[in-house]
Amino acid sequence: MKRFSMFAMVLVVASLVMAACAPAATPELEPMDIVDTAIADGRFTTLVAAVQAAELVDTLKGEGPFTVFAPTDDAFAALPAGTLDELLKPENKQKLTDILLYHVVSGSVMAADVTALTSAATVLGKDVAVKVDMGNVYINEAKVIITDIATSNGVIHVIDAVLLPPSDDAAMEEKNTIVDVAVADGRFNTLVAAVTAADLVETLSGEGPFTVFAPTDDAFAALPAGTLDSLLLSENKQQLTDILLYHVVSGKVMAADVVGLTSAPTVLGKDVTITVKDGKVFLNDTVQVIITDVEASNGVIHVIDAVLLPPQ
Repeated sequence: MKRFSMFAMVLVVASLVMAACAPAATPELEPMDIVDTAIADGRFTTLVAAVQAAELVDTLKGEGPFTVFAPTDDAFAALPAGTLDELLKPENKQKLTDILLYHVVSGSVMAADVTALTSAATVLGKDVAVKVDMGNVYINEAKVIITDIATSNGVIHVIDAVLLPPSDDAAMEEKNTIVDVAVADGRFNTLVAAVTAADLVETLSGEGPFTVFAPTDDAFAALPAGTLDSLLLSENKQQLTDILLYHVVSGKVMAADVVGLTSAPTVLGKDVTITVKDGKVFLNDTVQVIITDVEASNGVIHVIDAVLLPPQ
C-alpha cells in the first residue's frame, strides 16, 4: 500500500513538473485597425504619409467599418513627376483629402462581394467603376492585386495604381504629355536630358499630336564613346535638335497603323523607313520597336532599342 502511495505521489509530482515546463499558450493577437495594418505591412509608406498629411488617421482608425482600396508605394511612384510632392503641400490638403476619400467605401466589402458589383460609392460621394476582366478585378483602371486583408475596422484591397476622382483625373491627363510620360517612366533619362538641352520640352509638351520613337537609356549608352557628351555640348545644339526631331512624326500613329507603312516623314523633314520582319517592326532596317502604344495626352510613344541618326 505504501508502495502504491509513493508511486502515486511520484506521478503527481511529475505531472506538476511537466505542467510547469509546458510552454504557455500564445494569446491571440487582436486584429489591428486599417491604419496600423498599413503601417505594419511596409508596402504602403506613401499612403500612410498621405493619410497623415490629410489628417485622416483618426477617421481611418475609427469604428467604421471601411473598405480601403490601398495603392502601393509603387503605385504612387508611377504618378507623373512632382505630383505627389504637390499633393503633400499644405495648400493642397483638400485635394489630397478628396483623392484619399475616393479610395474608401463605407462598410466591409469583401472580394466575393466586389466582383458582383459594377460600381461602388466612395465616401467622397463619387462612384468608382468595378469590372472583372480575364479573372482580374479592376477599380476604374487600377488592378486589384491582393484582396481581403482583414482589419479590426474593415478590409483592405491592394491596387496597383492611384485612383483619381473624375475632375482630378481630367486635370492629370492634361499633365500627361509625352515629356511627362517619359520623365515618369524612368527608362528615358538620357532622352529627357537631350530634349531639355535642345530646348524641345515646350514643343513636345504642346498640343501635337506627335508620335515619338523613344530610345531607351541603354540605346543612348550604345552610341560610340563620347558621342552623347559631344551632342550635349552647347555648340552642338543644332545637331542634337536634328537627331531628336528625326525621332518625331506629326500625328498620332498607333502600332496598328505603323505596320501598314513603308516609311514615315519626321518633323525634321527626312523619312524613316519601316519594315516588318518575323512579326517585329524595324525602323531604318536595324532599329527595333520593342514597346508600342504608350499613350500620352498629346500623342503616343513607341520605344526603340537604338538611336536613329538622320542621313547626311
